[in-house]
Amino acid sequence: MKYKTCVVIAEKNPKKLSTVVKNALKKSDFAEIRFDFLKPKDVPIALELIKKQLTKCVCTLRPKNEGGKFVGSENERKSIIKLIAEYSPFLLDIEFNALQKDKKFLKDVKNSKTKILVSWHDFKKTPKLENLSRKFRNMKKFSNYVKIVTTAKTVNDAVRILSLYNNASKINLVAFSMGEDARFTRILSLHMGSPFTYVSLGKPIAPGQFSLDEIRSIS
Repeated sequence: MKYKTCVVIAEKNPKKLSTVVKNALKKSDFAEIRFDFLKPKDVPIALELIKKQLTKCVCTLRPKNEGGKFVGSENERKSIIKLIAEYSPFLLDIEFNALQKDKKFLKDVKNSKTKILVSWHDFKKTPKLENLSRKFRNMKKFSNYVKIVTTAKTVNDAVRILSLYNNASKINLVAFSMGEDARFTRILSLHMGSPFTYVSLGKPIAPGQFSLDEIRSIS
């Protein structure tokens, strides 16, 4: 099978971002744009520069308390996310916690007709299966694109996250574990139904992430 890839792009300059995105999409199926690496005032500039490429982009504006770089207020972040939604990217990655807490925000984003990738990360551990399953059930109420990422300390942790695919029919589930010992979950997730796996162009953005060249050499 040909593995579908999503290159993670985290640039601090809009023009550099534009160049990297265009080059990355010549080699990769999709690109994830980490808008939280840009200054908020530069986001509109970047959106204009890559608007033709956004149909193949997953857009993210991750706050610091969710492992990202954005340090402004939550209201400012949500207004930027709504602006990104107006450009109709392939997917708009929004944290489960943000959607759960603010029904008006959810309604505003859904009114834009942009597909939401509802995401949840655990940077310390992999919860028990019953907790993961409950989280998954609640998340898929918001979208049929769901991303659940945990940190694996044992092989059992990694196997547990992959077991979510057993109940993921009709859901585009992206579920895997971070960490060097759990790298295999990033590959196995594709065999179990994940629409793509996240890769780097060089240095990994997240622990255990494969580079695009590594994935292409084994696909």
